Amino acid sequence: MAIERIVDPAQEDNQGEEEQKIENVLRPKDFKNYIGQERIKKNLELAIEASKKRDEPLDHVLLYGPPGLGKTTLASIIANEMGAQIRVTSGPAIDRAADLASILTNLGDGDVLFIDEIHRLNRSVEEVLYSAMEDYAIDIMLGKGPSARSLRLDVPKFTLIGATTRTGALAAPLRDRFGMLHRLEFYSPEEIARIVERSSKILGSDVKGDAAKMLSTRSRLTPRIANRLLKRVRDYADVNGDGIIDTNTTNKALEMLEIDEIGLDPADRMLLKSIIENHSGGPVGLNTIAALLGDEVSTVEDFYEPYLMQVGFIERTPRGRKITPKAYSHLKIKVDNRDTPQEKLL
Repeated sequence: MAIERIVDPAQEDNQGEEEQKIENVLRPKDFKNYIGQERIKKNLELAIEASKKRDEPLDHVLLYGPPGLGKTTLASIIANEMGAQIRVTSGPAIDRAADLASILTNLGDGDVLFIDEIHRLNRSVEEVLYSAMEDYAIDIMLGKGPSARSLRLDVPKFTLIGATTRTGALAAPLRDRFGMLHRLEFYSPEEIARIVERSSKILGSDVKGDAAKMLSTRSRLTPRIANRLLKRVRDYADVNGDGIIDTNTTNKALEMLEIDEIGLDPADRMLLKSIIENHSGGPVGLNTIAALLGDEVSTVEDFYEPYLMQVGFIERTPRGRKITPKAYSHLKIKVDNRDTPQEKLL
């Protein structure tokens, strides 16, 4: 069973209905309140304004990049700016072509269909989606065998917004049918601090001093993690203090959560130490790393590696993954003359 990780950007909070409402409230509803991704915002604002002037549906949009950066939020903002309704679903949820046909025929003209994890669509569903995206029509096969016949149904002129963390897994014919492709980048610490300050005001929490800055350095440059940490620190401040989130309270809460100064959690440190202690820092293959962690290869690639590579703790080589000197330094581990890691005695 996968371990719940506070800093896993792809792991949704295990929350009740009330917590879900809070999460939705924290999402910005327009570009004005959406912090970061300035290049994408400018391009989308221009495209939306142009489509509204021509009274045409917006081109289909593909949003891709690491999880937790705001793809779902952007989709909602696009729908709001277009004055359209949005239907939200995911690739694995659309199992058959008939499921997709039901969704499409219930849309209205100009509506937005948001498909998360679009790379996980069934291939038979993708083929139906091609004609829907290009011609606003779908072909449905009725019956089987010699008596089978094709029925062509017109669908409303809609805008498809797809979100994916793995563009390489997306079929080329589907990818080519998107008019706009935008990659979401990691945020800067300053942008994350602004997001924390905005969220704290919505939550009615008082953030003082450098608490927002401290949270920004621990949130792996990801808004979803920043908001999750803010809620955990708020809980700590309410239970163990006067509800004010200052640097001292924030530091104690993060120590309790075992999240260090650059956002690594116990699972990250276990991965790094496992490679160092069992394989002298590498290089080591992905399958071996997955076996050490007791996790899937895709989980290591998608949820462990991106941030560890971004902070320069892991590098990819032709022979496998290798731990960098920067990671040794952070973990306070040194390499002896035989390149065997030994813990430094402090």
